[in-house]
This record gives sequence, C-alpha cells and structure tokens, in this order.
Amino acid sequence: MSDRNPTLLSGGVGGARMARALVEAGVAPTIIVNVGDDDVIHGVHVSADIDTVAYTLAGIQGSQGWGIADDTWTMMDHLSALGIDTSFRLGDRDLAFCLARTEMLRAGATLSDAVSWLTATLGIRPTLMPATDDRLRTIVRTAEGHRLGFQEYFVTRGHSDTVAGLEFDGADSAKPAPGVIDSIARAPVVVIAPSNPPLSIWPILAVSGIREALVAHPRVVAVSPLFAGRAKKGPADAVLESLGLGTGTGAVLEAYSGIIDTLVVDVIDSADESLTTDDIAVVSVSTDLATSGVDFATWLMEQYA
Repeated sequence: MSDRNPTLLSGGVGGARMARALVEAGVAPTIIVNVGDDDVIHGVHVSADIDTVAYTLAGIQGSQGWGIADDTWTMMDHLSALGIDTSFRLGDRDLAFCLARTEMLRAGATLSDAVSWLTATLGIRPTLMPATDDRLRTIVRTAEGHRLGFQEYFVTRGHSDTVAGLEFDGADSAKPAPGVIDSIARAPVVVIAPSNPPLSIWPILAVSGIREALVAHPRVVAVSPLFAGRAKKGPADAVLESLGLGTGTGAVLEAYSGIIDTLVVDVIDSADESLTTDDIAVVSVSTDLATSGVDFATWLMEQYA
C-alpha cells in the first residue's frame, strides 16, 4: 500500500459509500469500522456495519444499502411462522455469513480474523478492520428513560425514540484491534466518513487510544453527513440536536471538536465556510456520493493526501 492511501473511519451505509468512492477513485483505503452496533440476533453474531461495508465493496449490497441484493428470506419466513420475532430480518445468504462468523468466534478466532476471512471470501481489495476485537456495545438512553441496545433502537423501534444520551458498554477495557493505531499513524490523511457522528463514529473514538491517535495526527478530515442541516437518510440531524450539540454544520463541528482540522460540507452549505476558525477549516464541495462519489473522492485525495 502506498503512502497516498488514506485511513477511513466508517459506520454503515454512509461509510460504505465513501469507501466505495475512494476505491473507484483508484486508492486503497484502510477502513476502520464501528462495532458498537454488533449484536447477537437469531443466535448469530451480527456485525452490521462491517457487513454493510464489505457487501458494498463487493458490489452485492441490497437496494437499501444494507444486506445482500436479491437475497432470499426462507429462514425468516419459517421463523416468523413459528412465532419468532423477525423484525430484524437477515436474508439467507446474509445469515450464512453471520453463522460462519459466529462459528469462527466460538472456535476462538478474533473478530479481526473473521473480517479478514470475509474480505478474502468476497475478494475485497482494501483492508477492513474492526475498531476493536473486544466487546463494545452502543447503548441508547432515551428521553423516556429507557436503555436500548443499538439494534433495538435503530431497527426494531425504527430510531423513533429521542436520544438523550449514549453509553459505550465495554469501552473502558476495549483495546484497538491489531493494526488500527498504526494505520492511523502512517496514513497521509485520516478521513471520517459521512456517517452519523454520535451513533457510528463516537463508538470508534471510545476505544482507548484511537481518539488520542487522531488528535496527534496532522490531518484529519471529516465529511459532514448533513445537507442543508438534514441527513438524507437516518437520524443524524435529530441525534445531534437531541444530544445538545446544536444543528447543521455547527453540530457536526461540535461532535468532532478537538479531533479534526477540516470539515467538508456539501455545496448547498457553502455559506458555512464562514464557520472556519484558526483550528478547523470548513470547505464546501459536492459531497453527494450517489451522484458524484468518484469526483468527490478524487478531489479529496488531491487536496489532502
């Protein structure tokens, strides 16, 4: 891997699309993926964000950005007929990957081992690595006083609850997965994908040593997930506001305070370049990964790598 290749911090769909855009622009990022969303569902270990990134890079992602395209649902149909709650649905092929990972972990493999196996099986060129091999779980505290596992909050309840706080269970003892700190230190630029800052990136930052490695890095560039103050998909804008971070570009800046030196926003928010300070530059360019992903990734590397 050449010195030009960046390290990318990624959540699910937004991070996966950023990773794909970088690959299509001719670079091979090292991708550090959130594992706070991991859970045991239907008896198997689900690594939702890792799988979303892997499936997207393999070109087999489902139409919603997650799962596998043209998957079948025989197992979910049978479980539902037996009275099992299948509000979290795994297609048959997706379930097979999760089952294989579960068996590997039960046999003593690490999550990093399982990710390496997945990327090799799918023929993925970039390096994917979990933020940690240790147990780390995002817990959502709601305004009503509930403590919800991430998948219960996001999938089962459709992220309809107001998020009053977040906990990262296991973060006090979790260590970075092998290669994570080194990939940050040697990258010419660390890019934070346009993922939900509190829900997808903060769990990565909660792992001991990762935040410190970013603070020490000379070039950390975040891509805002907001367009005119709103997320195109998901609750990023609502979560930023309910956590007291504010709204729009200012909220994203607050979420990454002390970590980044550049925030890239979409041209629709070009007026927010006025939020540039001595510590953080706010730069605008077309960041719509659905329509200009390769162009954006190419521009990003030309500017910062």
